[in-house]
Amino acid sequence: MHFMQSLQAAWTRNNSLVCVGLDPEPSKFPAHLKNHPDVVFEFCRDIVNATADLVCAFKPQIAHFAALRAEETLERLIAHIHAEHPGVPVILDAKRGDIGSTAQHYVTEAFDRYGADAVTLNPYLGRDSVQPFLNRADKGVILLCHTSNPGAADLQDLDVGGKPLYQHVAKIIAKDWNTHGNCALVTGATWPEQLAEVRAIVGDVPLLVPGIGAQGGDVEAVVRNGRTAAGTGLMISSSRAILYAGHNVDFATAARKATQDLRDTINRYR
Repeated sequence: MHFMQSLQAAWTRNNSLVCVGLDPEPSKFPAHLKNHPDVVFEFCRDIVNATADLVCAFKPQIAHFAALRAEETLERLIAHIHAEHPGVPVILDAKRGDIGSTAQHYVTEAFDRYGADAVTLNPYLGRDSVQPFLNRADKGVILLCHTSNPGAADLQDLDVGGKPLYQHVAKIIAKDWNTHGNCALVTGATWPEQLAEVRAIVGDVPLLVPGIGAQGGDVEAVVRNGRTAAGTGLMISSSRAILYAGHNVDFATAARKATQDLRDTINRYR
């Protein structure tokens, strides 16, 4: 199924705009798991199984797996999500961006090796650097626009012809690059006013919104400024606040509660 179709179906079926980020850090795992040889897979699998009916997407962060030499674990995890929870799309958070044959290899990595339904990309090398991804019309192409980190303003807010650079990025992607209807934008929860400006520019293009939870983004402001007229259009991502909500054998139950609480909070403002 097309990524956008899967996302829209998950918004409706699970009544959820929550995207759970899968960022494994073994030092934070419950003590009873730490000597397990397949601990990264077991931890992430249990989080997925506990939350799959409460989310619109999962977002594994590739660096967290690669740093642990756990790329094969990431492959198995995505395959598990597709097999056991079909219809919940998987976004590979890789923030790739390169040109020519290298870009094509990144396409193969994300969609053919890992089996992701969408991937995050950096658009600042221009259209040719993302064209191989755009050509995969059934896959999601999620491009950085205004990120959640404090340094985002260093470049993204630079004045370009009377408008900040991120607004130009949003317009170019929505109007020119989104020919297959498979583009989305990353807009941080920590910048709610900019989130509203991006929404006004891109119409109903989906927005992936990190920065809720540990980074301090305000749920009400995100929903108010980022939702579409239909009350959807958002993938509001939370990682640490969900993954590490519990520290004992009931960690997956605690993760489920944290996910449900976030979903319910979001839905109050939709």
